[in-house]
Amino acid sequence: MDVVILTRVSKESQSYDRQIKDLRTYAERMNYTVAGEFNEKISGATKNEDRLALTQLSKFTDNNKVDKILVWELSRLGRNTLEVLKSLDLFHTKGISLYVLNYNIETLNEDGTINPMAQMMCTMLAEFSRAERAAILQRLTSGYKKHLAGGGHVGRIKGVVMDSSILIEKHKETVKYLKKGRSIRETAKLVQQSTRTVLKVKKAMAA
Repeated sequence: MDVVILTRVSKESQSYDRQIKDLRTYAERMNYTVAGEFNEKISGATKNEDRLALTQLSKFTDNNKVDKILVWELSRLGRNTLEVLKSLDLFHTKGISLYVLNYNIETLNEDGTINPMAQMMCTMLAEFSRAERAAILQRLTSGYKKHLAGGGHVGRIKGVVMDSSILIEKHKETVKYLKKGRSIRETAKLVQQSTRTVLKVKKAMAA
């Protein structure tokens, strides 16, 4: 059986090594052939069409035989309920099942039909994940406002300019997309940074 692995983390500083290791171990135990691995560092709230690894995976399944897509947990597929369900629908129309390791969920039955209980579980888990992200953002926003209200400072001290090499090192993901020819606006959307920050990184690369 041919499978592909999909992993995701939200930040450049995070690693998806554990996800890859656990999914490879599972595939080996089940005697699956890993036909491809697609790893990305991007927010789970990003729309499917703006996720490079997910787009590459979709194209791969158009040209290669894939029976299953393995993910570590459903939130690795995304934290936007609608986008997750769109991905599932796309996979299913191609006859590809999604396997979620931490819950041992298989979205298609052996005969290729949709497993209704798994579908319901995925919908619930996707919504829980979306709600969790919303709660985290709410707490961060509240903390940010309290910090400012208390006289706190955000950002670099006025007049201090970050060295180009440090800026490039800090924004590796931004550099990656710019090198691929993405526009400033596209890159800003993909890495969830302001266009001003992306422009600074681009200038630092040129320097």
